[in-house]
Amino acid sequence: MEFQDKVLSCVDCGSEFIFTAGEQMFFADKGFKHEPKRCKPCKAKRNQVSESGHSHRVETVTVCSQCGKETTVPFKPTQGRPVYCRECYQQRRTAGAAAL
Repeated sequence: MEFQDKVLSCVDCGSEFIFTAGEQMFFADKGFKHEPKRCKPCKAKRNQVSESGHSHRVETVTVCSQCGKETTVPFKPTQGRPVYCRECYQQRRTAGAAAL
């Protein structure tokens, strides 16, 4: 199969970048099914954020379902499910372990 350079558009910044024939050959050899979505600068920026450990962590301010104290949780709460502050969560966890 013969590969030719392709012009793609970055999903993050919208700029055009070249997906070279060599890169296409590498992707084919590795069995990758999809073309790259990001230009090299955006990919590098995304990888840098991931390596620092701050990639996609969500912090949400909410109210504890047990004690009513305002708290921050590392996820987006689902409607209809209780959310607990750290102290109440630990109490429930130790109470659950003691019941076993």
